[in-house]
Amino acid sequence: MGLFSFFKDEFIEVIEWQESQSDIVMWKFPDRDAEIKYGAQLTVRESQEALMVDEGTFADQFEPGRFELITNNIPVLTTLRNWDMGFKSPFKVDVYFFSKRTFTNLKWGTANPVILKDPEFKQVRIKAFGVYFIKLLDAKKFFTEFAGTKAVVRSGDVEDALRPIISPKFAEALAEAKIPVMDLVSNYSELGEKVHPILKRELANFGLDLVKFQVTSTSLPKEVEEFYDK
Repeated sequence: MGLFSFFKDEFIEVIEWQESQSDIVMWKFPDRDAEIKYGAQLTVRESQEALMVDEGTFADQFEPGRFELITNNIPVLTTLRNWDMGFKSPFKVDVYFFSKRTFTNLKWGTANPVILKDPEFKQVRIKAFGVYFIKLLDAKKFFTEFAGTKAVVRSGDVEDALRPIISPKFAEALAEAKIPVMDLVSNYSELGEKVHPILKRELANFGLDLVKFQVTSTSLPKEVEEFYDK
C-alpha cells in the first residue's frame, strides 16, 4: 500500500499515503487503534485530499501540503473537542485519503437488451457497451453517499455500483435520439453526448464528476446484422 507510518511510544507521528496502486479512490489510514501525537506531521501529496472524521462527524479537510497537527491547523476538530489553546495531548481521529486523479476506462454495458424503435425493423433489441472516465468532485459527499464505513474504495467498486444506473439512462437517451438502427455505428459520438449530461447529474449525487462517456460498440440481432452485411 506504500504506507509509511512511524510509531514512537505507541503514538502516530507521521500520516501520509504513497499511492502504489492506481485504482484506489479512497483509503483509510490504518492507525492500528493508536493515538495521534500532538504536532504529528500530515503530508497530502498532489492529486490527493485528506479528511478527518471524528466519531462519524466530519472534521478538518486538507488540500495538498504538509501540516503540523496542532490546534491552529485543525480548527474544526479543536472546536468539536472543545480544546483550549494549551491543549497538547495525543488524540484519536480517523484520517481518510482521497485520490483526485481521473480514473479512466471504467466499463459499462446494458445487462439486458434495449428496445429501439426503428422505421424499417419496427422494434429492435440491442445491447451497447462502452467506457467512461470519472474524477472525485466532493470528498465528503463521496464518503457519505458511497464509501460509508469502507477502509478502501477502488475504481472497480464504483464501476460495479454505477452499472445498474448507467444502463437505464442509456436506454432513455437512445429512445430520445431516434437514430435508425442502421445508423447507430456512425452515431456513437452523438449518443455519448446525449448520455453524458444525464449521467453527470447522477454521479454528482455521489460526489463524483463524469469526465467522459463513450459508446464503443453495439450488438444487434442476427437478422439485422445479416441485412446490414448485405
